[in-house]
Amino acid sequence: MSVYTPVSPDELAAWLRRYAVGALEVLEPIKSGIENTNYFVTTSQGRYVLTLFERLPAAELPFYLDLMAHLARHGIPCPAPIADLNDAYLGVLRGKPAALVTRLPGKSLEHPGPQECRELGMLLARMHLAGRSYAAYQENPRGPKWWRAAAGDVRPFIDDRQRALLDAELEYQAQHRFAELPRGPVHADLFRDNALFDGKRLSGVFDFYFAGVDCLLFDVAVCANDWCLADPALDRALDPVRTHAFLAAYHELRPCTGAERDAWPTMLRAAALRFWLSRLHDLHLPRPGELVHAHDPAQFRDILERRIAVAPPWVEAP
Repeated sequence: MSVYTPVSPDELAAWLRRYAVGALEVLEPIKSGIENTNYFVTTSQGRYVLTLFERLPAAELPFYLDLMAHLARHGIPCPAPIADLNDAYLGVLRGKPAALVTRLPGKSLEHPGPQECRELGMLLARMHLAGRSYAAYQENPRGPKWWRAAAGDVRPFIDDRQRALLDAELEYQAQHRFAELPRGPVHADLFRDNALFDGKRLSGVFDFYFAGVDCLLFDVAVCANDWCLADPALDRALDPVRTHAFLAAYHELRPCTGAERDAWPTMLRAAALRFWLSRLHDLHLPRPGELVHAHDPAQFRDILERRIAVAPPWVEAP
């Protein structure tokens, strides 16, 4: 959500004439994130988020926008795409594919507790259940094929120890594909900064632009590696209390299979590998842009090393 493509109020006001959302009142750039250009947009009729897609081709975007619309229709608190007067979700602004979606209430939490982790588990399970009736298909864009390509891109920028870790983990993951695990649409990037709370209530989840079809357990592992750390700054172990709250709430609505429980330690490693690679790629191969923000890849390297050294148990049972 960095700003790579500047948009002026006059440009946006003209573009918004194709929508029935009223006149532009406020245009504010969103400074966090790394993938797309985003603005908060306030009009005389409501509050929205404008996204200009910097990497994703227009042909792939209907999967994400239609998924958000599908989940919103099923009661999931996620951004609902706004159709223009021609009933299209996707337009073009400043030469980039662009979409307008509803803005959700609430704010992100830096330090979620057990109650917030329980809220997340329940919502993630509801998302996975609602996703079963979504017919479109797109493979996880940051899955194993991307891992191998990204590993080749970042190898010149890392030292011998990191190369050895990367090569060993890629080999390990290649031996554990888990084709038998339940699959469906996954968010695949549901970090703390992609969720909003209104008090203790989880009021929304957003940024579905890494979504794809994958093992549902991968989504669960991505969340655990971010939400349930004992101390995000110091200790990469999973906090048992928050992890239990998260997994128990998820399992209550979508009971996990024995195979999923057995795969849990390996899936945590897969989730750590994916974000270590993406952060290495964003750090060493950045794109030019305004307000660009890249995350430190060392955090997920450390998480991966910790998951390899200590295989966390599945702790949903009391």
